[in-house]
Amino acid sequence: MKAKELRDLTQQELEAKAAELRGELWSARVKKATGQLENKALLRRLRRDGARVQTVLREKLGASR
Repeated sequence: MKAKELRDLTQQELEAKAAELRGELWSARVKKATGQLENKALLRRLRRDGARVQTVLREKLGASR
């Protein structure tokens, strides 16, 4: 997901997206631990997408203060 797409979302949508990504990341980590994860690049993508969402959230919080 691109940061530009994230900047168009509201703060509530971003928080929901962050929670969704955390859940997906947890699920992928469990699958990796049990040997069921086929796409190992998924972990990296989920971590980076989560970081992008957090960055945009911080930008929005800083702009509203």
